[in-house]
Amino acid sequence: MKIEREWKGARKTKPLMTVLKTLKAMAGERERCMYCGDSHGTDIEHFWPKTPYPGRMFGWPNMLLCCTECGRFKGNLFPLDANGLPLLVDPTAVNPWDFLDFNPDTYNFVARFDLATNAPSLHGVKTVELLQLDRREALEAGYRKTHKRILIVVELALQEDTIDADALCEQLDEVDDHGLLGWYRYGTGQNLSPFCELRAKHPEVWAACVAVLT
Repeated sequence: MKIEREWKGARKTKPLMTVLKTLKAMAGERERCMYCGDSHGTDIEHFWPKTPYPGRMFGWPNMLLCCTECGRFKGNLFPLDANGLPLLVDPTAVNPWDFLDFNPDTYNFVARFDLATNAPSLHGVKTVELLQLDRREALEAGYRKTHKRILIVVELALQEDTIDADALCEQLDEVDDHGLLGWYRYGTGQNLSPFCELRAKHPEVWAACVAVLT
């Protein structure tokens, strides 16, 4: 297709190579995919797909760092609501944890329950469905490992008489290979042991952890 040929040609130019380099730098040393949080963002993704929306193809706000799997699942699929607005969560515009949650029993992402509608978030449902965040074995294995490492760090900290907040925050960041720390800040993870104990017994340490994650 003409649009695909145009993009492939432009993709090799210095400006777009600089864009990819910038997106990777913005994603941190792990270069996480901005959709799934995994550690292998490899290419430029167009939030509004370039084929149906060619006018947005070279717009900086429309470019994300994406992994191969998420890019393949998303493709040109782009569900809209009745007002023509995206139902896919845009990680550059909103906090994904307002719409997504992590299930510590299955180690997958699920839609966050919306108390206002008394139902799972529609944005969360569509995002999980489109990117298959609840059925990717490689992601599940990574999330399981990261989740358990995070819990161990907090459990060990709680065994100390005093907790160095800066050191704890640094340790948590080191083991968070899949961007799960936001779930403990914004999702139901804050109510999960041992994080609920950390909140109750060391509120100042919890406040420092929240400040780092915000």
